[in-house]
Amino acid sequence: MSGQRQDGARRRGGLTFAVLGALALAAASYGAAPSGRARVPGATFATILPPAEKVKVAAVQSFDMDRTPVTNQDFARFVAAHPQWRRDRVARVFADQGYLLHWQSATAPATGSGRQPVTQVSWFAANAYCEAQGARLPTWHEWELVGAAGTDVADARARPEWRQQVLDWYARPASAPLPDVGRGSPNFYGVQDVHGVVWEWVLDLGSMMVSADNREQGDPDSKRFCGSGALTMEQKENYAMLMRIATLSSMQASYTSSSMGFRCASNAAVAP
Repeated sequence: MSGQRQDGARRRGGLTFAVLGALALAAASYGAAPSGRARVPGATFATILPPAEKVKVAAVQSFDMDRTPVTNQDFARFVAAHPQWRRDRVARVFADQGYLLHWQSATAPATGSGRQPVTQVSWFAANAYCEAQGARLPTWHEWELVGAAGTDVADARARPEWRQQVLDWYARPASAPLPDVGRGSPNFYGVQDVHGVVWEWVLDLGSMMVSADNREQGDPDSKRFCGSGALTMEQKENYAMLMRIATLSSMQASYTSSSMGFRCASNAAVAP
């Protein structure tokens, strides 16, 4: 009976993960992940944002993701090399008035904050940073795949303790000081600080969303970012993950927030 209950719980939670090759096979098929990134094997999994009507699973190919969010010191080096992204020079169409406003100057974060995740960065700025690293922002489904993991399993979304941990973070005051990155335990994929530190920009969430203004539906650029309402969402009992979608849906590409950061990802390089 206990086995039947466990099987039923997995079905109810949409927890069926079909991993496309074991970790060892992925390592043999692809080259090593770049320093600072974790290799995430390709997978097919039940998603809360279906990619198409009547399709409830998403498939992603193997990719590499930063083990931790981008820090203030990381972003300061980027700004020094790309001064057009300084807060006193950035085009306002690419970042609002809050962009890097918490830094002590246009080129330097506050003393002692170097290892904290960078926030107050727009989608445009985050994307430019990743491109400068030869990478990109992770797609929503890539982020969702990694975000669903526990420390010991690829999908912990049905575990009450996993959900509660995420919800407890949501309940913390937004004004609380940010921790340094890398303090959280690595998850199943070796990625840290996915929950409990900052919200994170994704590359293409807007392609899964719609705007409340029907006049914008034909604009391909508007779909690249964050819309204002989901076309459809599954697993509505999974409030912990739906809250992240709600937060991203309230943002536009030029917006910044004291709780919004990012990390980079890249396609896994095939071994020669």
